[in-house]
Order: sequence, then C-alpha cells, then structure tokens
Amino acid sequence: MALYSEKVMDHFRNPRNVGKMDNPDAVGEVGNAVCGDIMKIYLKIENDIIVDVKFNTFGCGSAIATSSMATEMIKGKSISEALKLTNKAVTEALDGLPAHKLHCSVLAEEAIFAAIKDYYDRNGIKYDKKIFTMHSHDDEDEQKD
Repeated sequence: MALYSEKVMDHFRNPRNVGKMDNPDAVGEVGNAVCGDIMKIYLKIENDIIVDVKFNTFGCGSAIATSSMATEMIKGKSISEALKLTNKAVTEALDGLPAHKLHCSVLAEEAIFAAIKDYYDRNGIKYDKKIFTMHSHDDEDEQKD
C-alpha cells in the first residue's frame, strides 16, 4: 500500500501557486519547532476576495503538498470562506495523509489564518481575536517530545 495518495504526490511534484508575491496585501508565516517545517503564504485581496495566493514552504513533501492544496482551496474565495478552511478539509482534498504528517495540514491552515490576521491588522479591520487564537498550536507543539 502506498504511503501517500496520488494527489499528495501530484501536489508535491507539481506544486501550485509557488513563489513570492510582490506587494502582497497580506503575509502569513508559521513554523513547527518540532519538525522544522516553515510555511509562508502571500495573499492579494480585492473587494474581500482572495484573487491571488502564493506560498514558499521549507519542509517535507507533505508540507509542500498541503501548502499547494490549501492555496488552491482559497484562491477566488472570500476572506470569510477562507476562514472556514480546516486542516481536515485540506487532508481530505489530498485523499488523506499518514497520521504522523497531519501536522503539515495544521501548518497550512495556520499560515492562511496568520495571513488573514495580517490583512486585518494592516487595514485596521476589527475582528474577533478568538478566531485567531484558536488557530495557534505553538504551545501544543512545543509540549510534544
């Protein structure tokens, strides 16, 4: 049985939306101290719609695949729709991940939330801080051995 689905392998070998964006409206960067993966996502937003998204990920194949899939899932969506994206949805869209790689999908979700928070902060848009604190798993990750 294959460890990774065809979709994971496709997004790893042919990642979508890779690169740095000039003059993004928002940037989100997150990392996992345990595995060493780092994700940076750039958003271009017009009239509350994510019109373009790029990412750079330093990490394993699962980290790259989840970043790629997550960007595909939010491109063309409203900010409120992007805030509904879960790591579970990213994992399901990739036809699953091995249990020890699920943290990669969490990082992809967290990077998107960090970018949207950055957008709100840059533009002085008020938001419920609880939305973003529940997407910070840093304390959880640091407690694992």
